[in-house]
Amino acid sequence: MFVDQVKIYVKGGDGGNGMVAFRREKYVPKGGPAGGDGGKGGDVIFEVDEGLRTLMDFRYQKHFKAPKGENGMSKNQHGKNAEPLIVKVPPGTVVIDDDTKEVIADLTEHGSRAVIAKGGRGGRGNTRFATPANPAPEICEKGEPGEERYIVLELKLLADVGLVGFPSVGKSTLLSVVSSAKPKIAAYHFTTIVPNLGVVETEDGRSFVMADLPGLIEGAHQGIGLGHQFLRHIERTRVIVHVIDMSAMEGRDPYEDYVTINEELKQYNLRLTERPQIIVANKMDMPGAVENLEEFKKKLPKDEKIFPISAVTRQGVRELLFEIADLLERTPEFSLFEKEQNDSTINRVVYTFKKEEPDFTISRDSDGAFVLSGKKIEKLFKMTDFSRDESVRRFARQMRGMGVDDALRERGAKDGDTVRILDYEFEFID
Repeated sequence: MFVDQVKIYVKGGDGGNGMVAFRREKYVPKGGPAGGDGGKGGDVIFEVDEGLRTLMDFRYQKHFKAPKGENGMSKNQHGKNAEPLIVKVPPGTVVIDDDTKEVIADLTEHGSRAVIAKGGRGGRGNTRFATPANPAPEICEKGEPGEERYIVLELKLLADVGLVGFPSVGKSTLLSVVSSAKPKIAAYHFTTIVPNLGVVETEDGRSFVMADLPGLIEGAHQGIGLGHQFLRHIERTRVIVHVIDMSAMEGRDPYEDYVTINEELKQYNLRLTERPQIIVANKMDMPGAVENLEEFKKKLPKDEKIFPISAVTRQGVRELLFEIADLLERTPEFSLFEKEQNDSTINRVVYTFKKEEPDFTISRDSDGAFVLSGKKIEKLFKMTDFSRDESVRRFARQMRGMGVDDALRERGAKDGDTVRILDYEFEFID
């Protein structure tokens, strides 16, 4: 089975907790605080492994959690930072945030890496909170929660040449003739239901990777047939080889086929029209193919070059391969995303505007309780050690500084009302 799109969950490791401890040694009066900081949580890192070809492994494991940092220790000992979680992906993997649809990483080269979910920082020990006014604090922080997100992995094949065309025009046959690939070939539509790759070598020693992509039909860019599922694999190809059945055995007009497929490529992604295209008139050994080719040429612009071949008898295939190899030498790589269009010799940073999220929001539950939510306040809450009174008072001061008390009063909170954060409840005292 060929798997080329999958949704998974990743979470960076939580930071280790800080510690409350004091120096207790003989002959060291008033030793002071000695609680160490927690270690950093592990990152989730994706690494390209050229030995992988599909995303099949992600069908069976969809949750990836990095390890937690070690807790801080007495004698000011820092907790150990956690090792990152390395996840292997095939070359050509695009990582997309499922919520924002933003491209996080485009992984193409063997060994290249990208941090997908960052681990949380370690919580601070009580040594960090010592001040002249409070030289022996009993405050520490819990570790920061690791970043978590749902992501979509898309595999876009790293082929130099993509074969496109209607079903049953002879794409699989051509690939089987010019390479060692063994695609399934039969006389019915959509024989090819997964992309096939083959390495092609010309007589003069040049080689390239060719992909036979499942047949497109009209409306493929809208998801009709198999087209939408596999159009993404054309995006990385540098040269498109457009195969047309010149025998018209299926009862279709070759020129209409040509126009329809080009329109599908244009509708799917306008940038696909930038790629050079080679027109291949296949099945020239069939009756009526020569006459159809003459009619086809009349409808095309004069300078358009057409390669008449027969994949079965191998007529014209040698000249076609030379043309493809020559065109590949002249064609640069096309970047998939607009932000990569900058000149690679100039280092640029693209700053994008992100709407600032509020520190907290207040809503009401059906039982009348006030519910506080928001990334910042939830993070503060998770990093507070509620087993110590000093930490609880610090959390109360932080909430007051954020304006939570005033906002609750504005919403009508009175003495004794219930305030809820995540699964915990507090009493509002005015």
